[in-house]
Amino acid sequence: WDNADFSRGVGTTFYQEFLTLNTAKPPFVLDVEAKIRQYLRSSYSAAWTLKITWEKVPAYAARTDTRKTITYQAILTTDGFRSYVLMLYQDGGMRWDYTRLAATNVLIGYT
Repeated sequence: WDNADFSRGVGTTFYQEFLTLNTAKPPFVLDVEAKIRQYLRSSYSAAWTLKITWEKVPAYAARTDTRKTITYQAILTTDGFRSYVLMLYQDGGMRWDYTRLAATNVLIGYT
């Protein structure tokens, strides 16, 4: 998430927190739970979820090109014991031209 460049006024970041320990769960949280159950084949009931969206964001350094933007999300969720991150990219995947980035060790994902 560190190569987004907002210095030219292009792109927006949104976030929404879902506290669901003792409340009814909105459809978004139910969908997150279903994805975790499907992919990990384990029971999961979210107590807290955070959705962060980077919308139409150019890569660093935006001074060279603000036309190639990307929209992506990170969803962090926990049941109080286990925590998960879902990383979602727009259709077509990462559209930044990684050959023009300052860093040469480009990674999509986490380690």
